[in-house]
Amino acid sequence: MQNCLRPGRFIDSDHRAVVEFAERWRGASREPTSQAVALYLAVRDEVRYNPYAFSLDAQTLKASHALAAGESYCVPKANLLAACARHCGIPARIGLADVRNHLSTPRLLELLRSEVFAMHGYTELHLNGRWVKATPAFNEALCRVFKVAPLEFDGVHDSVFHPYNDQGERYMEYLVDHGQFEDLPEQLFFDHLRGCYPHLFESGALQLGGDMQREASVID
Repeated sequence: MQNCLRPGRFIDSDHRAVVEFAERWRGASREPTSQAVALYLAVRDEVRYNPYAFSLDAQTLKASHALAAGESYCVPKANLLAACARHCGIPARIGLADVRNHLSTPRLLELLRSEVFAMHGYTELHLNGRWVKATPAFNEALCRVFKVAPLEFDGVHDSVFHPYNDQGERYMEYLVDHGQFEDLPEQLFFDHLRGCYPHLFESGALQLGGDMQREASVID
């Protein structure tokens, strides 16, 4: 359990920016569940979700990088929530799973050549004697564009993506859970992505660039 409280390479809970962010958003209460909920909402909404932020540079997976950029995707955001929790004395770790996403943008699906989003990241927090899942990926404004309720977290129940949007359309399916880790397993992460999307790893191929929220807002 102590390893889930210590700073890691990617869950860099001792980074000055992470410490300042955690202190700003942890709330007045020192009760762990209350702090966890407050930190979850902050990571969810203060750092925009944008999958085009993905890079082969491992430095971009760090919690501190997500803060510096102001936008990121699920894995660095999950690292950020874990890092903030650790700073506040809450044991935390990252989980990885493959999911099928039925609501995306045409450009992103064309880029991936698949509806499967490999190595989706979520956070596990140890609260009240048990591990609880939290998924701070999609910010509230992006959820409004996709017509799906923003994912809430109460510190008691697992918080994972809704299977349907508010129109009853299939939204997200969890396919494979790769497990939970004290820090992001870099080699496993990139090796699995390379196996799923080999075209993205070709020389000079990964030049993403884009804004998912802006793209989604013009989809009828």
